[in-house]
Amino acid sequence: MSFPGPEDITRHVLGNGVVLLVRENRVSPSVVLTGSLKVGAYDEPRQMAGLASFTADSLMRGTETRSFDEIYGALEGVGASMGISGGTHTTGFGGKSLGNELPLMLDLLSDCLRRPSLPREEVEKVRGEIMADLAERAHDTGRMANLTFYELAYPKEHPYAVSLTGYPETIETIGWDDLAEFHRRGYGPRGMVVVVVGAVETGQVVEQVDEAFGDWEGEEFPREPLPEVGRITEVRQRTVSIADKTQSDIVLGYPGPARTDPDFLDARVCNTVLGVFGLMGRLGEKVRDQQGLAYSSYSRLSGGPGRGPWRVLAGVSPANVEPAVASMRKEIRRICDEPVGRDELSDCQAYLTGSMPLQLETNAGVASSILSIERYDLGLDYLQRYEELIRAVTPDGVQAAARRWLDPDAYALAIAGPPRSEEGAR
Repeated sequence: MSFPGPEDITRHVLGNGVVLLVRENRVSPSVVLTGSLKVGAYDEPRQMAGLASFTADSLMRGTETRSFDEIYGALEGVGASMGISGGTHTTGFGGKSLGNELPLMLDLLSDCLRRPSLPREEVEKVRGEIMADLAERAHDTGRMANLTFYELAYPKEHPYAVSLTGYPETIETIGWDDLAEFHRRGYGPRGMVVVVVGAVETGQVVEQVDEAFGDWEGEEFPREPLPEVGRITEVRQRTVSIADKTQSDIVLGYPGPARTDPDFLDARVCNTVLGVFGLMGRLGEKVRDQQGLAYSSYSRLSGGPGRGPWRVLAGVSPANVEPAVASMRKEIRRICDEPVGRDELSDCQAYLTGSMPLQLETNAGVASSILSIERYDLGLDYLQRYEELIRAVTPDGVQAAARRWLDPDAYALAIAGPPRSEEGAR
């Protein structure tokens, strides 16, 4: 398979700073559009948690020239799809259509990002949807365990400690003027990245994107550096009781490496050994299969612009919470204390390098990879170097990453499940 690289990815910067990356692929007649703007929950006041996501969710509800029905009617009329969503560091957007409908998608996207009217009736519908989701979250053991983990693992002043979608008390108080002001002050072309992959001609795409966004001025929030995140040096534990539940969810973890950290790939291979490869790595083998303590047990490494979480997760019977945590800690201790064997390491490296071509089989997979390459300045030849980089990871590198980022005796631990009285009744 020929991986995307500098030979077939065109990078072009518009006069106002918008970065455009294009890769032609005429195997299918479709095109994928994806990208991001440098505005997100990072920029919202803490007392308005959820403001960035609320704003992003409202942008396609109407513009100065199109109603909600007209926006979605135009998309559905050509079989296209498009969406905008708020994140912590960025606001993302994406869409898919036939190649010849890219100008329509760009026109609609430009209209929604640059000239939203935020119709009040539609904004209230969005608020209702968010409130319903937050009510659902309060009864979801997995989501509540994750929410609690972030609050334990990161300092209170850190953006990662705050819910991206907000809380009922913050969403209730966000007004129309708050949404409009957040858009006015934070949406603009600086830091914007647009990726187009599919049945297109590069020169035409450059012209079309320049027409849609080239004259955008906009604004940008000033940003301070992320607050420092120290190593966890004690056990930080909290249990959330949720009535009428039969399962408990466990999230044990740490602030991990940023995506740009020099040992990120060592940590990624380490995470694959711990809780990804095969039937969820060593955690799946020991905690679930051999010991029967969990319905599922695995690990996830997030990376990101800052120190994203490195989590070990499990869904268990409430009676198995303590032994499952003990077993999870045992596997963390093992990977910190014992170098991974050559055969196990080789298997995990083969999994990581073998799964890459599968991720690049679709235009969406290629576009997502190119966006990540641009975001973290990995180099346009990154996908071509990826196998070599993964194969270069050594047992010593895996163990060093484990010792740097993990600790079986100091961690954040969030548990969400039925109250103790209900557990005993069962």
